[in-house]
Order: sequence, then C-alpha cells, then structure tokens
Amino acid sequence: MLQGKRIVLGVTGSIAAFKAVGLASELTEAGATVDVILTPGATRFVAPLSFQAITHRPAQTDMFQLLAETEIGHVTLGDQADLVVVAPATAHTIARLALGLADDLLLTTVLATTASVLVAPAMEPRMYAHAATQRNVARLRELGYRVLEPREGRLASGRTGRGRLPEIPELLDEIVRLLAGRRDLAGRRVVVTAGGTREPIDPVRYLTNRSSGKMGYAVAEAARDRGADVTLVTAASLEPPAGVRLVRVETALDMQRALDAAMVGADVLVMAAAVADYRVATIAAQKIKKGEADLTLHLVRNPDILAGLAGHPAFKIGFAAETEHLLENAAEKLRQKGLQMIVANDVTLPG
Repeated sequence: MLQGKRIVLGVTGSIAAFKAVGLASELTEAGATVDVILTPGATRFVAPLSFQAITHRPAQTDMFQLLAETEIGHVTLGDQADLVVVAPATAHTIARLALGLADDLLLTTVLATTASVLVAPAMEPRMYAHAATQRNVARLRELGYRVLEPREGRLASGRTGRGRLPEIPELLDEIVRLLAGRRDLAGRRVVVTAGGTREPIDPVRYLTNRSSGKMGYAVAEAARDRGADVTLVTAASLEPPAGVRLVRVETALDMQRALDAAMVGADVLVMAAAVADYRVATIAAQKIKKGEADLTLHLVRNPDILAGLAGHPAFKIGFAAETEHLLENAAEKLRQKGLQMIVANDVTLPG
C-alpha cells in the first residue's frame, strides 16, 4: 500500500517529535517517498539531519527556500503528496490549521494540497481537553481533515492522561487506511470475529484451541481499508487495529451475546473465530488440585452461533478448519449453517 506513495510528514514542536523519526523510518522502509517539514519549534526537539539520514531526502524548514530553481516549496510538496501527515500536532499548530493560517511551510503546504490530511495531536492532557482546543479539533474535522485521537498514558511532565501521540503501528495503520484506493465498502457494516474462545475450567485453567486470531484481524483491517464500518469481536489478545470498533470476549456465550448486538444492521459477517464446541458444565470456584486419580470433566455443547444467525439477511462467510475430507466437510458446513460462502482450510498443511 505504501510502495511508491509520496507522503509529506509535518513535525511540530512537541516532545513527541522524536517519534516522528521512527515513523519516517517505517514509511521509508515500506517504500514511500517521505518529505519532512519541520516547524521552527520542532527543530528545538529534533534536528533536520535526523530525518535526512532516514529518508535520504532534505528535511524542509524554510518557507522561502526553493526546492529547485523553478519549484516553490509549498506548491510542489502539496501537488506531489498522496497524503499529508502532521504528527505530532501541537495545540498551537492545530489552532493555526483551524484558522487556515499560512505563516510557515507546513501550513502553506496543507492549504496548497488536494491530498488527504491526517492530524495526530500530542500535548498535555489539560491542553487537549481545553474548550478552545476541542473547538479547533472539531473545526479540523469539519474541514475534512482526519484527526487521530491522542492516547491515554504517562506524559513527559509526569502526568497521566489523554495526550500521548499514538504509537507508530497505529499511525501506520491509519496512513494505510487513508491511502487505500478501493472504497467499495463505504457505507457497509461489516462484523468480523477472531481468535479462539476460552472456556474456563477453574479460576486458572481453560479449554481453548490453536487459533491465533490473525486471520480475523487481517480481514477486519482489509474491510476498514475499503471503507467499511467494521466491528471486530475478538477472543484474541492482539494489538487492536486502528479505525475498527473492538469488542473483546472470552467464551462462546460471550461471543454469542456480542454478535447479537453487533449484527443489528450488519451487511456482512465474517466468522473467522474458532468457537469452542463445548464448555465445562460446572466451573470450579477454586483451583482444582492435582490428585492421585484421573480427572473427568463433564462438557456440554455450546450454542451453534452461525447456525443461529441463519435467518439474518447479512452475507455470511464461515471458515472450515479440517484435517480430512476438506471439500466435503466444508460443503456440508456451508449447507448446514445457511452460509453464502465458506473458506476451507486444510490445517494439516505445513505453515
């Protein structure tokens, strides 16, 4: 998705500016051409040379410096950009963007571009919560800019609150989403399930399976990148993808309840989760101690979640993980559960 893309990375005067060096490195490694613009405040935290060494391109700081003999900086950078990213964005820069000011190279480039603009605020929690900043953030959204909310955590001042710049993987996820060319799922509601459910035996033990959840997460990200409104119901403990509504569950019954709510108005269901077929009839209140004799567990059937959704009008996609008779078993599952499509996986194959 990033190969061959041109990205303007605007860096402003926040202590989080050092993270922008890592972001520029990841973008460059992924094949993007990255033009970095630093505000005067940003140069107090990180040197232009740091970005130049990473991107192999000069970092820009001077609004009146020509990129070439006939190239006006803000016009050229704005015209060439596939995306403009302002990360970190200070309260001061956000205020100037909201007013449409053009008093430095970054702001003039934003005004001169027709590309999408992603703004990632980073500041003290009280500054971000201030009514003036919130008004300016709302104004940016009205102007069509994508604002990625700051995260909760400990800040440079030692305080804890909402003001941290999102981590680089989350920034990359959002950049990829904005650069996605296909938006054919815009307006569609897609529900994806992921991971293997856990059925408790006692307070420390549970029954589960080998599902990692990676397939469901990848499908959710792909649907998001194509413009869908995505809900991911997950039993996996993977890093949540940006721009996706996340619902965490543990057991099959949890997942059933979550899907009952998530499927209201849904257009597509991708059931990539590996839901346990059985659960323990009675969960021990205390840890079961190892004894001399064998241990017998009484298991009861879990509800068949997919079969229970057979009457739902959504387009339903199931998965069949099989060790033998792959196509026959998958075709039978397709019929029994009232699906429109099924993915048949031979899990005995290496990898």
